[in-house]
Amino acid sequence: MNSRKRDELRWMAITIATAALLFVACGGNSSPVAAPATTKAPATTAAATTTIQNEDFVATSATFVNIHKWTHVRFFYVTNALGHLDATLKVARSTVGGTYPVGTIIQLVPQEAMIKRKKGFNPAGNDWEFFFLDVTAQGAKIATRGANEVKNRFGGNCSACHMLAKPNWDFICEQTHGCAALPIGRDVIKVIQDADPRPM
Repeated sequence: MNSRKRDELRWMAITIATAALLFVACGGNSSPVAAPATTKAPATTAAATTTIQNEDFVATSATFVNIHKWTHVRFFYVTNALGHLDATLKVARSTVGGTYPVGTIIQLVPQEAMIKRKKGFNPAGNDWEFFFLDVTAQGAKIATRGANEVKNRFGGNCSACHMLAKPNWDFICEQTHGCAALPIGRDVIKVIQDADPRPM
């Protein structure tokens, strides 16, 4: 077996394992989820964003490059497709939370992503669009995208996990944000991140 084929098989195994673990973490919820009781961040959170009224960003497969090209914040990677990176990083690095500006792209692992869309795109999900991606050495392909209906390869509902985040964290899950804990450690997450097959 040549090295390219071996790398492809390794990446496929990592992809399947990651999807299975995220499915377990989210309880395998395959039905649409209800909106949380409140979705707006309190006034005491991070400073206001720089989003322009009616501004929006619609991703294509080409949007999703190797996650290591973006800014690493704690355990996830982030960028802003509309040039609001400073505002995005201010919220991402805040100790109290805040609302991400339109165009923010967040990925924990190469196969899943969330993008902040214009106000009103997904009111029940704080206007986030969720993505499940097929990722290879040739790039990313959007397998599924949308609001509350997006599921990973094993049927885990993205919004069902993220809606558990406390309102001030704008649907972003971390250890202390109120979401269910992932059944894998940071060391495993790093291995999955480092295995991103897309070119740098």
